[in-house]
Amino acid sequence: MDDAFLSVRDLHVRFRTEDGTVHAVDGLSFDVPRGRTLGIVGESGSGKSATGLAVLGLHDPRTTTVTGSVRLGGQEITGAPEPVLEKLRGNTVAMVFQDSLTALSPYHTVGHQIAEPFRKHTGASRREARQRAVDMLGKVGIPHPALRVDDYPHQFSGGMRQRAMIAMALVCDPQLLIADEPTTALDVTVQAQILDLLKDLQQQTGTAIVLITHDLGVVARTADDVLVMYAGRAAERGTVRDVLRTPRHPYTWGLLGSMPRLWTPVDQPLTPVPGAPPSLLTPPPGCPFHPRCAHTERVGGDRCRTERPELPPGRGAACHLGEERTR
Repeated sequence: MDDAFLSVRDLHVRFRTEDGTVHAVDGLSFDVPRGRTLGIVGESGSGKSATGLAVLGLHDPRTTTVTGSVRLGGQEITGAPEPVLEKLRGNTVAMVFQDSLTALSPYHTVGHQIAEPFRKHTGASRREARQRAVDMLGKVGIPHPALRVDDYPHQFSGGMRQRAMIAMALVCDPQLLIADEPTTALDVTVQAQILDLLKDLQQQTGTAIVLITHDLGVVARTADDVLVMYAGRAAERGTVRDVLRTPRHPYTWGLLGSMPRLWTPVDQPLTPVPGAPPSLLTPPPGCPFHPRCAHTERVGGDRCRTERPELPPGRGAACHLGEERTR
């Protein structure tokens, strides 16, 4: 995509463990233009968070091998030296981590942690950085920000800590924000507030957002485009409207079938995806979803078990069903 700010091509992330090599991300490609939100969805262990960390160059090179191309505004990130990455992190690209309580330091005030990256990247004075921290806390909806700026993370509620994390990520006006499960463990009211906050801030700044989640409801509310991941690979891609209304991959059908809906009877059981995700130490041959798929006989022969389906450009699914795709 020509106007993409983030462009990922053939990304591979492999972890070296005592049991062998974990193929966490296996040939992933996608684009995110400025001002749009890409939702990356899938079960736990599908490679979502590993992808987000690879974009920021946060994997430990002693235990992890990252190959492929990750470009931010045309600048190659994969293999870049640490000083280059440090200039980008928190400035050009920032991340909201999954658990705000562990991501925030308990030894420093919330205001200090927001002001620190601002001072580092802009050279602002302590006074200027503190005022910026107060302004950002107010911007993300923290009441009485001038007073709360000197509080520690444990003095904030879960929703307020998540807002503080967003303030810290946005303090330098990054062009790309990666939000990894930003509403995990929050009640639905606070969840909606956080999602609305991200959308409002995006409209104000034009930031590109990668939203990593397992919740299709969050994607439906927030994202413009969606990438469904399974076993480290892209299973389906398209606009949120297309993927949620006319899904083309059996795995996406399963995800949607396991979601409760307001218009279905309360006693109607959900339909979970049968089986369990494969071990990424020894991924299955052919289509990674075929051991759990109820539609392999429709393809015929051993094609699903022996031939890996490729994801076509643009809207599409990595599935051998082809024109036979019907739910």
